[in-house]
Amino acid sequence: VLQSAFGSPITPISQSVVIDEFTGEKRGAAVAIYSMGVGVAPTIAPLLGGYVSEEISWRWIFFILLPVAFVALVGVLMFIKPDAPREERPKLDWTGFLSLSIAIACVQLMLDRGERADWFDSIEIILEFSFAILFGWVFLVHSLTTDRPFLDPRLLLERNFALGIAIAGVFGMLFVTPMVLMPAMLQQLRDVPDFTAGLLIAVRGVGTLLSQLIMIFFAHRWDARLLFLIGFAAHTYAGLMMADFGMNVPLSNVVWAMAIQGFGVGFLWVPMTLVTFSNFDPRRSAEGMTLFHFVRSIASSYYISASFVVVFHTQKISYSELVQWINPFNDRLNMEAAMGGWNTESVAGLTSIAGEAARQATAIGYINVFHLFLWSSLLVYPLIALIVWPPKGYRPRT
Repeated sequence: VLQSAFGSPITPISQSVVIDEFTGEKRGAAVAIYSMGVGVAPTIAPLLGGYVSEEISWRWIFFILLPVAFVALVGVLMFIKPDAPREERPKLDWTGFLSLSIAIACVQLMLDRGERADWFDSIEIILEFSFAILFGWVFLVHSLTTDRPFLDPRLLLERNFALGIAIAGVFGMLFVTPMVLMPAMLQQLRDVPDFTAGLLIAVRGVGTLLSQLIMIFFAHRWDARLLFLIGFAAHTYAGLMMADFGMNVPLSNVVWAMAIQGFGVGFLWVPMTLVTFSNFDPRRSAEGMTLFHFVRSIASSYYISASFVVVFHTQKISYSELVQWINPFNDRLNMEAAMGGWNTESVAGLTSIAGEAARQATAIGYINVFHLFLWSSLLVYPLIALIVWPPKGYRPRT
């Protein structure tokens, strides 16, 4: 809770500083350089974390950020100027803040515990769902009727900003999910060590770094809609590759899928920022950036939870369908090739067969969630078609 409370504001505040400091043709390059840290860091973390957990202890993972945080703190104190004092400090909308927080927490708990608690057969899930609806309604009504809401829904009246927020939500769904699912799949199905799994995922950062270097030089020369198409097309193609994975997937295929998805990530940060804030009131950039990253992070959190729900739920269904064929009357299990370790007349043989059925069911669960990733990547293309570009007063660099 403390990590989220103190860490969540860092990204919107830092990006708001970049947006305010750089305008015109310099903004695209500045956002591209900024996004290199945002895009590459989550890829390096699994590699470094896997190495530390294997060689030292998993507890030392939490100390990795201390030197980096110290350098960042020194940089902030040296280079970031304090804001001019305001005549009137805005007051926090406690009603909106608390109602939204409770609604979000209830939905997250429902997604995380629903499969284990058997969903709406559980009083806990029913209560969480009811509170999410109740406090979500309170937040919506309050935000539309108060003068200074916690998150002003009237910001969404600007077309490009609303489309940028929606695209950021889809991006949040796709951005982190493969990094969370892939190591778990490789460790469960292939017994891949932590460091090796982190190394395979780190290749994603190579693709991200390459595309972000391209964006530094070409961000303002290319149409933002074209950049969106390139970035999300890479996600769609990576989804096609992952949907074709199996239990014995070659590790080279994993590397290519991660690299292609990472390459697409690098093409998306800049156009998302430029489109979302192309016609936005610069005096409200901090508020808009907060909403932008709020939607992205919530979409990511919910989607990861929903993805694991798909894995576990379809895994149980597939396992129940597979084990019904494990019996002495199945002639295929009595064939000579299936005898030995899979002898249905011994406890050890039945245990071995059941273990293989569980492994097969787990693979099916991950394949299903990769299909979900593929179909989710298609949601963004109609939104791209609705973007108004170039915005009023925009002058591309030649």
